[in-house]
Amino acid sequence: MTPPGEKTLRGVRFLNEVERGTAFLADKVQQLITTIEKANVAEWVELYRRPGRLLYLNFAAGIARGLGIAVGFTILGAIVIYIIRELALLNLPVIGKLIAEIVRMVQQEVY
Repeated sequence: MTPPGEKTLRGVRFLNEVERGTAFLADKVQQLITTIEKANVAEWVELYRRPGRLLYLNFAAGIARGLGIAVGFTILGAIVIYIIRELALLNLPVIGKLIAEIVRMVQQEVY
């Protein structure tokens, strides 16, 4: 059975199928173009064409990460030392023994 409104000639039906296939492919190509644009593929290709810029950007990113880790660890360490110092001032038995053991181990390594 032929759909209503479609001519029954074999050539016309084939032409309609080709037009639908072409429209489907055009839609898929447009989706692919949109996906590639969203992924910024052009920028990545440009980076790989200029390896010096890629090295510079990776070097700068590495320095930024290293600096961030150093600053973050310093702040975290300072907070931990402050908390331990405050606990030592409270003169709690368990914490006091732990801190005394740490101090003893550090002094053995220093002298």
